[in-house]
Amino acid sequence: MNQRNSHRAGFARKALPMMIAATLLQCAAMSAHAAGAVVLYTADGLENLYRDVLPAFEKKEGVKVNIVTAGSGEVVNRANVEKDAPKADVIITLPPFIQQAQQSGLLQPYQSVNYKNVPAIAKATDGSWATFVNNYFSFAINPEVVKNQPKTFADLLHPDYSGKVAYSNPATAGDGMAVIILTTSLMGEDKAFDYLKKLEQSAKFHTKGTGYLDVLLSRNEISVANGDLQMDLDDAANGGLSLKPIFLAADAGGHPTTFQLPYAIGLIKGGPNQAEGKKLIDYLMSTDVQSKVPDIFGIPGRTDVALTGKNGAAVKQAIEGVKLIPVDWNQVMAKKADWTTRWKNEVIGSSGKQLEVVKPQQ
Repeated sequence: MNQRNSHRAGFARKALPMMIAATLLQCAAMSAHAAGAVVLYTADGLENLYRDVLPAFEKKEGVKVNIVTAGSGEVVNRANVEKDAPKADVIITLPPFIQQAQQSGLLQPYQSVNYKNVPAIAKATDGSWATFVNNYFSFAINPEVVKNQPKTFADLLHPDYSGKVAYSNPATAGDGMAVIILTTSLMGEDKAFDYLKKLEQSAKFHTKGTGYLDVLLSRNEISVANGDLQMDLDDAANGGLSLKPIFLAADAGGHPTTFQLPYAIGLIKGGPNQAEGKKLIDYLMSTDVQSKVPDIFGIPGRTDVALTGKNGAAVKQAIEGVKLIPVDWNQVMAKKADWTTRWKNEVIGSSGKQLEVVKPQQ
């Protein structure tokens, strides 16, 4: 095979999974939309919470909640494709994609009465979105395989991790973009991309969303991945997966560092069932539902609901001694497109690695 045909074949191999994933999400969205239903597009990680709280809403309102789950960037991309004929009513996703949805005109401002106890810094001033479940960015390891837990970013460059690292695509996953956000915050932009280029030598592939990485860790197909604290703790405790969330320091002897990476909720503009969409937002932000957030290792978005119970204690223990840094999400939005392009060009380059690995359909 000549070089030109080889490149073409490589493109086809990479493009096919992308097209299949897009088609599957589109089909899921189409099947989710039904008369009298309310459709929720959501980033992965909150499945156990939905399973616990949505039946009561459905019974009370007499309406079915149909859920489409994907990477946080992908659900916003899907909503954007459908902008002229929306299929969803409510969206739950991570920064900076919730800000992207707001700036793209995908969200209908709605001042839910239950937003009043969400801090001003954790919601849009016009009601376009509010923090639903607070959370922290993290990395994760398989503790049964990784006996010497990495402490710093430099530790991930050790030959022991060659071909055993994976993280989600920053273009489609909020947790993937978080890798860039944290490294640029700690190292500066140029040094961060230099680091990511070195890390890529140990990377096996990249996933479209982040949730599947926990499964791959537990199967020992990879040893280290990115994630978020809520999802990783929940998958370990309630999903029976072998994984442990960790936080990394910029340098040896430094403090492990992270930042808040919340799930945010918003009403889709022009959604087919806006009345029920508003009721769903009110319900998910209610005291009753927020009090169940610690059960899935999340932090309530409302300040009047305490982080309690044994799972709440586990969250507190996990972040003890971890330095939290602020993130200017407006700056992230301004940089997001350039960072994504730079990542694809400088980090991935012509490696031919898979960038949108997804969980196989059952």
